[in-house]
Amino acid sequence: MKRSRKIRLVLIGGISAAAVSGCGPAGRPPPPLSADCVYTNNSFVPGVGYYHAPFRAWYRLPYNHYDPHTQRYFYGGEWWATACESITNLSPPLAQLAQQAEAQRTDIARGGFGSTSRSSWISS
Repeated sequence: MKRSRKIRLVLIGGISAAAVSGCGPAGRPPPPLSADCVYTNNSFVPGVGYYHAPFRAWYRLPYNHYDPHTQRYFYGGEWWATACESITNLSPPLAQLAQQAEAQRTDIARGGFGSTSRSSWISS
């Protein structure tokens, strides 16, 4: 009986790890940002920013970032006098925001027709 409980815990842990990993295996190019995946608080995407799970969007600063000069916390796109104490630490982003974030990211090599800085000159 104990053996089956351990197996269940391992399986549940494996499923949780896959859900938090951003829907893709390690060692491959990062998967596209999608409303079908869940992301944890402060997941960072180059060119986009930090994911704030309770607000289901990305922002330029980390979740609950504290500025000692103003003595305020940043979350959900605004500055507040107190830290956000939400129990939500992972969530799927809103579909439209996931599409916008995917278009802004800088960690993916995008295909194209080449560089416009190269030129050819033919002498006659």
